[in-house]
Amino acid sequence: MSGKAKKTTAFIIETVAPVFNKHGYIGTSMSDLTEATGLTKGALYGNFENKEALALAAFEYSRNILLNAIDEQLAKEGKSLDKLFNLIKFYHKYDIFTLPLGGCPILNTGVDAQHNNRLLAAAAKETIKEIEGKIALILENGVNNNEIHLPVTPLQFAKQMYTMIQGAVAMSTITKDRKYLLNTVAYLEVLIKKEIKK
Repeated sequence: MSGKAKKTTAFIIETVAPVFNKHGYIGTSMSDLTEATGLTKGALYGNFENKEALALAAFEYSRNILLNAIDEQLAKEGKSLDKLFNLIKFYHKYDIFTLPLGGCPILNTGVDAQHNNRLLAAAAKETIKEIEGKIALILENGVNNNEIHLPVTPLQFAKQMYTMIQGAVAMSTITKDRKYLLNTVAYLEVLIKKEIKK
């Protein structure tokens, strides 16, 4: 693939990712995609086999932006508790962070693709598992370093923590009320300080 072709492919993915994320796989028409990119249907299909391949590439693009941002928080200097609080702080402004992406890619794609796109649904599920795994690793390190005490396994706690976060993301998205997210994040901070900090 030539440099120009690579640039065109990257431009298409970057441009259509928020469109797919906002409108969903079924809700996004080819005319939505040609309008967003300024390219013809033929040009889009010249770069991607079909709409499904394009939607998957678009999700991967959004997912990677999210995972990189999470990794950035977890890679900061500090103990396991500091890393957890960094992550929680990131979710405090998650709705603002995901605005250019067209909303939360995991929530939007995960729910939308359940009954109409097996590959997209699987990709969203895999991303959830990956994020839970990242949180579990921080928790496991905290237990091993005698910084935190967990009433359950690190993975189970990570799943519960992420469920609370994503539930808050869903509620604030549906109601258009940031308080669901802000209050849940604040509660998580208290929970961690009271329940698992040694």
